[in-house]
Amino acid sequence: MDGADTPQTLTNVILLGPPGAGKGTQARRLVEAEGLVQLSTGDMLRAAVKAGSPAGLAAKAVMEAGDLVSDEIVVAIVRERLASGDLAKGVIFDGFPRTVGQAQALDVILAEQGLTLTAAIAMDVDDAAMVARISGRSTCAGCGEGYHDTAKRPETAGICDTCGGTEFTRRADDNAETVAERLKAYHAETAPLIAYYADKGLVRPVDAMAAIDDVTGAMIAALNPTNT
Repeated sequence: MDGADTPQTLTNVILLGPPGAGKGTQARRLVEAEGLVQLSTGDMLRAAVKAGSPAGLAAKAVMEAGDLVSDEIVVAIVRERLASGDLAKGVIFDGFPRTVGQAQALDVILAEQGLTLTAAIAMDVDDAAMVARISGRSTCAGCGEGYHDTAKRPETAGICDTCGGTEFTRRADDNAETVAERLKAYHAETAPLIAYYADKGLVRPVDAMAAIDDVTGAMIAALNPTNT
């Protein structure tokens, strides 16, 4: 993509919200409804490592050493992914950026590739409710679809609605104490992104405590204000 070209009119959105806000679920729904490509940091890392790209090889070396992947490597992987050209109608950034520093780097990457950011959807939640929400969640081992013991059960018990898989997993750190620490980290490091994007007029707040379908509807309306 030539960065000198006129910015493309794609829908490029960032989902902002703490652990358990439903970012993954809503991202998949936006993929279906809006034709967007979901860019998950974890998925991009694994794909880059598998492909053996320069950034992927750097990430592999760091992870094999048991260290955390640096911002520099994560940003390089995002740059590689966006440069691939497979953007469909736009992208959803899920799990990136996590800090203002990463947001500033993303601004540079988008400008380099002639892209613009459409919106930063801020998923508003109640911290206390997050503990109950996260401690009851599980994931289909086959396709990654998320479920919850009370809020979102499979239509048929033990069978994934999406792929028909029968194996489900729970994260070992989905407990009250760990969730509280993750929320604390979110507020300290990631929540300032809301102020960063608010200064750019890009923040679209959505009540993430509403029913799943209502949250999806609110997000679609936020991305298509002229249609509401």
